[in-house]
Amino acid sequence: MKTILTFFLLFFCSIIYSQTTITGSVLDDNSQPIPGANIIIVGTTTGTVTDFDGNFTLTFNRNPPFSIQASSVGFETVTIQVTSNNQKLNLILKEGTSLDEVVISASRTPERIFESPVTVERLGLKEIKNTASADFYDSLENLKGVDVNTNSLTFKSVNTRGFATFANNRFMQLVDGMDNSTPALNFPIGNLVGMTETDVLSVELLPGASSALYGANAFNGILFMRSKNPFDHQGISASIKRGITSQKASGDNAYTDVSFRAGHKFNNKFAAKINFGYLKGTDWAANSKVDKTNIGGTRANTDYDGVNVYGDEASTNLKAVTESPTFLAQLPNPALVDLVPHVVVSRTGYDESDLTNYNAESIKADWGFYYRPFENSFEISYVGKVGTGTTIYQGTNRYNIDGFFQEQHKLEIKNDNFFLRGYVVNDKAGDSYDMVFTGININRAWKDNNTWFGEYTGAFIAATLGGANETDAHAAARTVADTGMYLPGTPEFIAAFNKSINDPDLSTGSKFQDASKYYHADANYNFSHLIDFADIQVGGSFRQYNLNSSGTIYTDLNKPIDYSEYGIYTQIQKNFELNEDMELKLTGSARFDKSEFFDGFISPRISAGLTVNRNHNIRASVQTGFRNPTTQDLFIGLDAGRAILVGSAPNNLARWTRDYQVSGGGQLLGQPATITQTGAVAYNNSYTASSALALAATGNPAVLEVANPDIVKPEQVTSGEIGYRGKFSNLIVDFSAYYNSYKDFISQEVVVAPYYGTVGDGSLSVAALANGDSQAYSTYTNSEASVNSYGASIGLSTKIFNNFDLNGSYTYARLDFDQEKYPDFTTNFNTPEHKFKASFGNTELFKNFGFNVAYRYSDDYYWEATFANGVVPEFHVVDAQINLTVPSMKSMFKVGATNLAGKEYYTAYGTGYIGSMYYVSWTINNL
Repeated sequence: MKTILTFFLLFFCSIIYSQTTITGSVLDDNSQPIPGANIIIVGTTTGTVTDFDGNFTLTFNRNPPFSIQASSVGFETVTIQVTSNNQKLNLILKEGTSLDEVVISASRTPERIFESPVTVERLGLKEIKNTASADFYDSLENLKGVDVNTNSLTFKSVNTRGFATFANNRFMQLVDGMDNSTPALNFPIGNLVGMTETDVLSVELLPGASSALYGANAFNGILFMRSKNPFDHQGISASIKRGITSQKASGDNAYTDVSFRAGHKFNNKFAAKINFGYLKGTDWAANSKVDKTNIGGTRANTDYDGVNVYGDEASTNLKAVTESPTFLAQLPNPALVDLVPHVVVSRTGYDESDLTNYNAESIKADWGFYYRPFENSFEISYVGKVGTGTTIYQGTNRYNIDGFFQEQHKLEIKNDNFFLRGYVVNDKAGDSYDMVFTGININRAWKDNNTWFGEYTGAFIAATLGGANETDAHAAARTVADTGMYLPGTPEFIAAFNKSINDPDLSTGSKFQDASKYYHADANYNFSHLIDFADIQVGGSFRQYNLNSSGTIYTDLNKPIDYSEYGIYTQIQKNFELNEDMELKLTGSARFDKSEFFDGFISPRISAGLTVNRNHNIRASVQTGFRNPTTQDLFIGLDAGRAILVGSAPNNLARWTRDYQVSGGGQLLGQPATITQTGAVAYNNSYTASSALALAATGNPAVLEVANPDIVKPEQVTSGEIGYRGKFSNLIVDFSAYYNSYKDFISQEVVVAPYYGTVGDGSLSVAALANGDSQAYSTYTNSEASVNSYGASIGLSTKIFNNFDLNGSYTYARLDFDQEKYPDFTTNFNTPEHKFKASFGNTELFKNFGFNVAYRYSDDYYWEATFANGVVPEFHVVDAQINLTVPSMKSMFKVGATNLAGKEYYTAYGTGYIGSMYYVSWTINNL
């Protein structure tokens, strides 16, 4: 009771202060207004930003005197004292550096980026305005140490420090404090249903483990996107961008991106805003015919499985076909089966372009109502967000995400010292479908697998008897078996296609069905206004999942799956002035998290930052992070074609069941014609996939290795980082290096479970594998392997020829892991060892005219993922833009191009080549 009373006393004390209003303007040393400059009350989180003309109004709940601080990227920070109410201030900022910018993400409290205890990358209004990328989200790929993997035109995955996939649940993405990961997939789908560019205030990115303050999903890093508050940013803004995308595979196609924002402060107590965004284009077409399973293979291979060819995943060994009683009954002489080779044959598939129209579309809107009942920093707000879109997602298979819908609703109460927020995130899959299973089930619709493989085998025997060699016999057999195959565009094909994408049963259809959600609440209180000796914060969060895919993703066919997790944290930060030229900042953080399936885990972080002469800062930090198994790690139950994915939550294994037909050879061994397996066999009666392949190649049972992987548990990392930020005349240096050591690394391991027998028995289970009576499973487990990664980044920025900006960065990343010792374990590191980025530009080449050119280089790297593995070749990319500002129209016009050289590339194996984009934009900023 005392604790509750203390909380309410603190709460009411925070809202009874007097009120001071300040107005003013921020100009550069040439008397030009600086739009988007940050104005903040020193020692608080209360602040605002300047409008298009450099003006600002700020209300604060204390009487003078107090100090305000003005900052903007590229200018030195200025601090000035406020001595009276209604005081008008004119602040002049001298050209400075990005190190003076204020960030919030690193410590959950405002601080100069120069003094941040960890590495922080930032995009402000100036960088967004001058980016050569197509939009603000794409410009993240120009930040130091950041990897952006392009899944499709409207879906890009952000990551730092390795271990990247498009299902990137190691990296968190927040929009105004709300996690915008999708409930069904448990990771963000880029900016498909995120923010509109006209409402973006700033973007901050923390690379590396951030679990101590932000919990489990901030394992590899966290992206913060902050929008404009209508109390501070009023008026109407609009942007329209038109152009074309150009790619060899899909040609030249129109591209449109429109956004609109309106914000209004009705009085000192109430303000509101609304945003709308629309994007329409054509996606990067994927048309790789490379064989996934046979290096150098072509469609002439009997077991061909093309990267972007679907339906050819269905395959069998011809010897297994000859064991079928039905097939044997059709032969005039049973001895003819001796003509059939021991070879695997796959069905003929369809190109991806036959199964999608590559429509890329995003429609999103959000609105907010903000209420300040006491005319001070205390604020109550409601924000709603909705978005729908169409894109391509590459996960276990390739998916056409068609009409995907996501909504968020948030209530928040906050002031300078605390926040309390709760929100719900809900999604619906729309008309989305799995393109791989679409190809498979169109094939099944016109001819079932047993019939197709039976016809193929019979035709092979006939061709061999007619004198054909093996190669010609296979070609003749495929021609016979493919007779009547539905051709793309025909009524039969269209009918089978529509039937498949509207059927959620993967044995007959391919519809991706989902209506999952999660509820989240978090709170934070900063005691700095009550305690003088240190900055102390406490906070916590709670999340409740409700998975509802109707059995199409998870094992939730009969009812939704509910589970929850929570965490609490604290941080203490203290500054020590060692002398007039040297200051030491120490920060200690710790967070306790608990999922209902696992023991609790504490994530501490200790950091130190030493500032010398205000121009040099040395920092060091050590922290541990953790990652709870995701919803898919725990509850997935999905037949992906080549393997079945089964999550390892204890109550999940029994929910996955399937009946299998035992071969004739198995029945001769006394086995029933049909057996039933549960997901448990993958974890307690399985061989490693590599040893099963070795058995097939050698016929020697001694090569078999028992798998039986453990069920998954949380992953841990210990991360150490050192860094330096400094200014030498007009040169800015930002360097960091890290070393990560992982324990219980979560990954997928492919295993093979026999239909009968006990693994390791040396007889019956071996016979099951030899007869083809087995099923491959992709399990979720923790590796015993020692996994470490390390790397470093350095960024340099300066001005040359007086006012030209020149920036460059180099990033090195390396994985330390013994692949030979653990051949079935994949880390999905998926990160180039070397990256280099540079930009050159001038915001005022002459009055109101600027330009920027950005260059990116990545060396080649090996991409590992459940869909496909392969080398991503090195690439060089140049983006460029010129812009003209027309103050009388409050407008900026921009002409730009991405991948200006036109050399197509890709950042992940299996995706479409990325072509070029050429665009013209007009932005009106009437704030």
